[in-house]
Amino acid sequence: MSDPVLSLKNAALSLDGNAGRVDILHGITLDIARGETVGLVGPSGSGKSSLLMIMGGLERATGGSIHALGQDLTGMNEDALARFRRGHMGVVFQSFHLIPTMTALENVATPLELAGARDAFERAEAELEAVGLGHRAGHYPSQMSGGEQQRVALARASVTRPEILLADEPTGNLDGANGSAIMDLLFDLRDRHGATLVLVTHAPELAARCDRVIRLADGALETDIKAAAE
Repeated sequence: MSDPVLSLKNAALSLDGNAGRVDILHGITLDIARGETVGLVGPSGSGKSSLLMIMGGLERATGGSIHALGQDLTGMNEDALARFRRGHMGVVFQSFHLIPTMTALENVATPLELAGARDAFERAEAELEAVGLGHRAGHYPSQMSGGEQQRVALARASVTRPEILLADEPTGNLDGANGSAIMDLLFDLRDRHGATLVLVTHAPELAARCDRVIRLADGALETDIKAAAE
């Protein structure tokens, strides 16, 4: 694999808990190619979400190295990580994380405003239209269903045209119909923007749509389906 978008070498994550030091991840070595779609699966507590978080610099690895687009995330301070994410990554969470005092349009425009884009609201409006919510631009999160809120979250994550899109259980809080719609939108965003997509999921039908499925167990990589097939 040449010039991987994400490259982890012996990455580890340990956190201090009430019972002492807890090893969350250990010995994670993994390369992800540009444009690849990767599903992270495994039982609860296996480290899937933690792995996604260290890929995005939202949790700082306590061992090994993590490179994204050739940049060493482990060597960046919090401000540098925030700037890197703003310019290159989109993140979607299970619980939406919308700002409750902002309209859908304002939520989607926020990352563009932070980046100093003069056309922030025009681009945000176009992205809301792309996820089928142009008519809800002036509504607040409390006025929208869970499926609509997740669509807004997707629009916010993709509005900056990120090279890397990370999604943590994006259908976990949704019913079947809304979950299916969000799945379609995720892959549509990947196709429209050419982003590399890494997602955590318990949904077999979502994992099956990925180019590659990686299973974690007890904080370590257990199987890599694509690599095994090769």
